Parts: sequence; C-alpha cells; structure tokens
Amino acid sequence: MAKNSSRRGGKLVRDRGGGGSGTKGFTGLKKYALPPDYSGIKIPEKPKLKFVERAPNVPKVRREFKNLRDIRGPSTEATEFTEGQYGILAMGGGYLRWGHFEMMRLTINRNMNTKKMFAIWRVPAPYKPITRKGLGQRMGGGKGAIDHYVTAVKTGRLIVEVGGYVEFGEVERFLTQVAQKLPFPAIAISRESLQEMRDKEEERRRNNQNPWTFERIITSNMLGMRKFLSPYDLQLKGRYWGKFFLPDRI
Repeated sequence: MAKNSSRRGGKLVRDRGGGGSGTKGFTGLKKYALPPDYSGIKIPEKPKLKFVERAPNVPKVRREFKNLRDIRGPSTEATEFTEGQYGILAMGGGYLRWGHFEMMRLTINRNMNTKKMFAIWRVPAPYKPITRKGLGQRMGGGKGAIDHYVTAVKTGRLIVEVGGYVEFGEVERFLTQVAQKLPFPAIAISRESLQEMRDKEEERRRNNQNPWTFERIITSNMLGMRKFLSPYDLQLKGRYWGKFFLPDRI
C-alpha cells in the first residue's frame, strides 16, 4: 500500500502507519526546558557588597584567647539562604581577616552585572582581636598588643549570597575563584545543590549497612577508648576534628 503525503505549514508530512491507522511521523521534534522563575526576586537599590571596616568601632576592645570552640563543629547561624539563590558555603572552620573580605568584595563586584545581580554578606565584620608580640621580646610580660581582628566561621555557614536574574552557571566561575582563596575549604553552591547535598547525606545515614558506626563504638566505650577521646568527639559523633570537617564519616 502506497504511503500518503501532504503539506502542513510548509513541511512535508508522510503517513508512516499501515492499513489506514492514521499515525503521523514527525522529525526534528524538540523539547525545551522551562525558563527559570524570577518572579519573587527584587534587585536592591545598592546591589554591590558593602565595604567592611578593618576594626570594630568601639572605644575599647577586651583582649581574649584563641578559643577553638569558635570554629569547631557545625554552624547554627546563616545556614539557609535568605534573599539570594547562590552563595559560598564553608566546608571547614577558620578565621576571616580583613584582607579576605576585601578580596571577596573586589572580585565579586567586578564580575557582577549590577543591572540584574546583587550580593549580600552573611558574616559579620571582623570583631575578634588577635594579639601579637614584637620580634626579639622575651617570654612573659603579659598578653601582647592587638595586631588585627578576625571573624570566626564554622562549618556549614554561608559566607556571601548572590542573587538576581541569573543562573548558576553565570556566577559559578567567580564564586569558585573566591572560594579557593579562603583560609578554609569552601565551595560555590546553589539552593538546589545545597538541598541535594543534605538529602544525600541523610540517605547515606539511613542506608548505612555497617552497624559499627563511630557513634556506637564510643557510646559503648569499646576497648576503653573513652579515656583517649574528648567530650567533643562524643558530642559531635567524630564528624569534626578540631576545625576540620569529615563528611565521609557516618
């Protein structure tokens, strides 16, 4: 039986069905992804990152010790996105100096299109004083003078947020460039990738086939190992070693 053909909209359509089934064959049919929804996004009046002061504007700052608890463990602040869709996530603890703030501000503001993008800080300005003594001084004599100020950052905290009428591929390059220059491990992330990372971590925890987890071993005090561990190991379940984060440990 001969195949029938007809013209529709300037294109030749052939009947590939047999016995008068009426099935039509179309070539070159494409499916396009839906464009992103930017309905709830509003560009602020000043879209660029603000300048950060080198020292806090207070009459007198009390000198304090370098407490490891300031950068140990998971962060409880700035762990969720507020206004932007993309940002930089800290994957370890550390201290941000004023030079790091300037590096982030200059790099992001130069690569950002202010007509359709904006950026905001998610960490406070340097507030923690760091003291230092001069070269050649003898031991003793009390605590040294304040040399500079830093900002303590814990694992899982957002450093900056970037948003606007853009996709992740447009901002990933310079956000990754900034993340690689920070004094602790950090990655460029979006709202979707952050949720995927948390879902994957929860799935690994639920589907773990090994019954001998770190938490069970130290809770049961096997081989008397509790006397060699600190209370933080029991509290944080061995996932944080000092300022370092161990994501592969369950």
